[in-house]
Amino acid sequence: MATRTDAPTRREQILREAARLFAERGFHGVGVDEIGAAVGISGPGLYRHFAGKDAMLSELLVGISGQLLTGARRRLKEVDGAAPEGVLDSLIEGHIDFALDDRPLITLHDRELDRLRDTDRKLVRQLQRQYVELWVEVVRALYPDLTEAAARSAVHSVFGLLNSTPHLTRPGSLPGRATTAALLHRMARGAFAAAGTA
Repeated sequence: MATRTDAPTRREQILREAARLFAERGFHGVGVDEIGAAVGISGPGLYRHFAGKDAMLSELLVGISGQLLTGARRRLKEVDGAAPEGVLDSLIEGHIDFALDDRPLITLHDRELDRLRDTDRKLVRQLQRQYVELWVEVVRALYPDLTEAAARSAVHSVFGLLNSTPHLTRPGSLPGRATTAALLHRMARGAFAAAGTA
């Protein structure tokens, strides 16, 4: 996924291709043979890595929620003592990396979350709530007049903005990663500033 810079393991390759295929054609529109072919192994060979498609979906959705939370906590430690603007900028940058580099997982979350077992779906929601609350605390440090409820609404709204990238799917619809990242960052900061001055 986007957080790794070294060569992906076979398991990670399988997950990446499963995410892409599930996002393109839906969970039920993809068979294990197709996922296997995408990574150069037989469909039955996938069962050495995963119990089945359900296990892949669970690992993808629980995994990305955990990665977002872990990444945000790491960023907060790295900028500990910085001005509130810098702390918020760091969180925004991390989420933009996700929104641009893991676009299939956004689509997958929107379409397939209800397919998870109850325990996995509850875990995803728990991780997401913790992630949101980290942002709420940072936003309120920068805009102390915001109530918790207003800050939480602003955070969810900014996530909606940043997570809209999968809808920009036409060739050439994104002006380039750096330009898109900078635009998303300005828009996110603008949204928080609007909320903070309302």
